[in-house]
Amino acid sequence: MRKSIIFIMLLGCTALSAQTDRQQIREGNRLFRMKDYAKAEVAYRKALAQNAQNSQANYNLGCALMLQQKDSAAVAQFEKAAQIETNKIRKSKAFHNIGVVCQNHQMYGDAIKAYEQSLRLNPTDHETRYNLSLCKKLNKNQNNQNNQQQQKDKQNNEQNKDKQDQKKDQNNDQQKQQQPQEQMSKENAERLLDAAVQNEKATQQRIQKAMQQPRKQTLEKNW
Repeated sequence: MRKSIIFIMLLGCTALSAQTDRQQIREGNRLFRMKDYAKAEVAYRKALAQNAQNSQANYNLGCALMLQQKDSAAVAQFEKAAQIETNKIRKSKAFHNIGVVCQNHQMYGDAIKAYEQSLRLNPTDHETRYNLSLCKKLNKNQNNQNNQQQQKDKQNNEQNKDKQDQKKDQNNDQQKQQQPQEQMSKENAERLLDAAVQNEKATQQRIQKAMQQPRKQTLEKNW
């Protein structure tokens, strides 16, 4: 992947902000060229404290944040710089850098939008055009992979559902098989109980009948 070159905006004849703004931006640019991005960030923030509408300070602060991997904060500064800046070339650089951040995070759809906006402002920027073409290709591959993964997840979900349904059916079959057995056991127990009750009644009836019959007296002969 081709890496984009980040350019800070240097003060020129159009940068007619207060003296303190210019001094802080120059100091920030000096530190930036020395790759001391943390101190450069401090200098650019001091410039913005004097003039929050300074597009150069906003843009350069975004560059310093970006090189410290503070990407979300960097994008916010580039967006603000693009809103304030009136020069098309400088504005295009802000959108270009937004595209770079999004591309680094594989947010190809957002990167494409940023690069397209940059090219509308500066159609001759070949680096932006190359990055746009690359992101379109990567975005297509990413979408294909996402679709394949979604299809795979769908198939897995369907297979899991089928397995759950099969298991549910098996459990229902087992329950159906167990229910007749349990019912038969209950019926057998009831029959045995009825038989025992009938036997007991019959026994009691025989005893009562025997007791009701008169006893025969036996006379003994004298010797």
